[in-house]
Amino acid sequence: MVNTFNRVPSSPTGSANPEATAFFQEVFGLVRQGDASQLESLLEKGLPANVCNEKGDSMLMLASYHGHHAAARALLRAGADPEKRNDQGQTPILGAAFKGDAQMVELLLDAGADIEGAGPAGKTALMMAAMFGRTEIVQLLLDRGANLWARDINGLSVADAARVTGAADMARTLETLMNADDV
Repeated sequence: MVNTFNRVPSSPTGSANPEATAFFQEVFGLVRQGDASQLESLLEKGLPANVCNEKGDSMLMLASYHGHHAAARALLRAGADPEKRNDQGQTPILGAAFKGDAQMVELLLDAGADIEGAGPAGKTALMMAAMFGRTEIVQLLLDRGANLWARDINGLSVADAARVTGAADMARTLETLMNADDV
């Protein structure tokens, strides 16, 4: 039986169902630990791939953030949405870029993650990677077509975002790329 809920279920009165809550705490624990085999077994038995915890984090968000590639692949095979946002408006690719996991970023892009999908402040995965000096991810995203000219909601460019967070070398590299594109 496949359930279609998006959040950990509660009773009809709105209070938490203790058995369901305990089950999903275990499930989210499996994801955080990267136990892909147990997770895959539960998915095959009907566990919804897009279920979220109380913070709106999907299992794919948690697997991506914690760097569990096998768990993320299992979730994606089971239909997890690489664009599902948490309560803060973040997507798995933004979490992977923040954490500096190039392999996860590539996995999510291959699964259809929006390379230009921005968080609530308008920061893209490229901006997140640039802000933290994640050279490998910046190069991967640019190679895959990320917009070097994107701006966040405050009008900051990718290079500006890097500069503001102290990633001066990254900012200079990005400015050099931007100036080369102007020619």
